[in-house]
Amino acid sequence: MTARKRVVVAGLGDVGLLTAIRLAKHADVVGISVKDALVSGQELGVRLSRPGDWARDYWIPFDRFRGLDRVRTVQAELTGLDLAGRTVFARGSDGAAIAEGFDALVISTGVTNGFWRQPIIQSGADVGADLHAKHQRLAVAGSIIVIGGGAAAVSSAVNLATTWPTKRIDLYFPGADALIGYHPRIWKRIRNRLAELEVGVHPGHRAIIANGSADPHITSEPVRWSTGQPPAVADAVLWAVGRVRPNTDWLPPDILDEQGFVRVTPELEVPGHRGVFAVGDVAASDPQRSSARNRGDALVAHNIRAEFSGRRLRSFRPPGRRWGSLVGIQPNGLEVFLPSGHAFRIPPWPVQRIVMPGLVRWGMYRGIRTNNPLR
Repeated sequence: MTARKRVVVAGLGDVGLLTAIRLAKHADVVGISVKDALVSGQELGVRLSRPGDWARDYWIPFDRFRGLDRVRTVQAELTGLDLAGRTVFARGSDGAAIAEGFDALVISTGVTNGFWRQPIIQSGADVGADLHAKHQRLAVAGSIIVIGGGAAAVSSAVNLATTWPTKRIDLYFPGADALIGYHPRIWKRIRNRLAELEVGVHPGHRAIIANGSADPHITSEPVRWSTGQPPAVADAVLWAVGRVRPNTDWLPPDILDEQGFVRVTPELEVPGHRGVFAVGDVAASDPQRSSARNRGDALVAHNIRAEFSGRRLRSFRPPGRRWGSLVGIQPNGLEVFLPSGHAFRIPPWPVQRIVMPGLVRWGMYRGIRTNNPLR
């Protein structure tokens, strides 16, 4: 009888978790994460404005995922990788050293991006305290400035204005338009929505980040601009400026590109290292690192199984533009944008009765138990 192969999935965020679930029936899978739950980096706007709704769909303990029943999850901080010895090293929450050997490795440690994506060990209590503190900080503010032109900033402006229509909310970004990387039709549609919500839209403003290399979270000091405009003032300033840093300090430098992302082949395999794959925001698959959003988990799971059986690997084909939901589930349903810039809306009833319980919880995650010990 052939011994089952061992796969280590380093990072159990959105993409790593799905990859682990897809491999669980085919190998002995070990998942390593600094959290004890899926704490998604998606939907910052919903997270800040409606934390209960966000937690229901995006903060889920690992033991609730039926697809992880065969996966051994380890809460630890990754510290090193021995490619020749095919071993991953980590440090547990108790400080104990951990070494996990592998036949195949999936690097899915993602990126650090603002306060909502941090590679630090946190308990459920830690995550909950931070979640509610950030929400309360914005809830008591009479005016809010959102800084950034990406999806996180735009989604935050829309959701904050929807939840708190009496607050003064302004969105500032450096370019002529926001949502660069999406089809121009999408920004036009979202900008009309911001106008309906009476959100101030201020292009051509590049903020000066006074505290140097540190990432600001939510501040209250005046915002100054390198583009020459007068300072802007609000009770709370939400920074969503996209200062992305890959979580790759634990990896050998020779497998990283100049920005610190993991170099990969079209098959999402690390060049020169068979059985070592990278997927998600950490993988330099294309300029948008779009394996995070375009079934990269399915491709890597397939290629690992193919590697084990000597079959041909498949290539990842990134889309020309970013697409998907931008502002999350709203009272009038879920709007999904296509790469062409066109959109379709799913009404609230099918979202809550079909899309989330059927397509997401069962289709994607292979079943999620309803009990939630964290909250």
